[in-house]
Amino acid sequence: MVHKRSPLRLVPEPAPQRTAPRAPQRLGAVELVPGRVRAAVLSVAGQILHRVETSYDAATATAADIDAALTGATAFFADHDLRGIGVAAAGLVDPPTGLILEVNDVPALHGYPVRERLGALTGRSVRVEHRARLQVLGDRWFGAGRGRRTFASVSTGEVLGVGVLYDGEVLAPPGGRSGAHMTVAASGEPCTCGSRGCWKTLATSGWLRARAQAAGLGAGLSLEALVRRGDGPAGRVVEEYAHNLALGLVNVQQLFAPGLFILHGEAREGGAGFRTVVEERLRAAVAFGGAEQPRVLVSEAAVDDVALLGGAGLVLSQP
Repeated sequence: MVHKRSPLRLVPEPAPQRTAPRAPQRLGAVELVPGRVRAAVLSVAGQILHRVETSYDAATATAADIDAALTGATAFFADHDLRGIGVAAAGLVDPPTGLILEVNDVPALHGYPVRERLGALTGRSVRVEHRARLQVLGDRWFGAGRGRRTFASVSTGEVLGVGVLYDGEVLAPPGGRSGAHMTVAASGEPCTCGSRGCWKTLATSGWLRARAQAAGLGAGLSLEALVRRGDGPAGRVVEEYAHNLALGLVNVQQLFAPGLFILHGEAREGGAGFRTVVEERLRAAVAFGGAEQPRVLVSEAAVDDVALLGGAGLVLSQP
């Protein structure tokens, strides 16, 4: 008896489920300084995809005004899948609690809970650090500090500060500041912090404008305007400004020998001559013949986003 085989039935496989490709995760960054809030969404490669800036009156603002400025700057975060948000804040910052403890120029920021407020606004994890410390992270992850284990990143202009990466770690002791209030002239001018002779009193845009006016060059002049003039009086003010900036950096060089200093902000307007004066002063301070000779690089970016890049770097550095 011959048994006939049943025809083989081919059961079609279920069609694969098609899902929309997921948008790549982004990094959120916020810069909070006197009078201004900047916010940005960045790719993991450090490309700024979207940015917003808001302002407030530093002298008269209330905590509610700061809240409003933060809200206005970060509302667009809701449109992005953010891995987290890094905040670069001015003043004395307590990263474990997310508090801005003190900003001499902005009373409303004393004790301001920026991590709590921004977390409530965005629903994302938020980390906070001092602006200068995050600046060095921006250079480490995305800038001229890539590949180096030790270097310094310097903000110049209205805001002054230094962040130091030492042997692969950002120097961030509890209660530490950016260096703007280190004493460089014991009998110098009074500072907003109540002390005298702070580095800030000699090496910020405010000093430069006052010195140019005292020299009869006019009111409200920028470093770029003074360099363009190119005459003797303007040149002397520019050179003195470069020496004043180097005063604080020499202390950093003496303590940590970072070898590389990356200048951001107003220093970009000083040109090659300004950079050379700072570098020569730093090299003159090297006491040990075997030490790396300090080099000074100046950021050439038209818009200096190193603090925002640092905020993104802080998110990437999370365990």
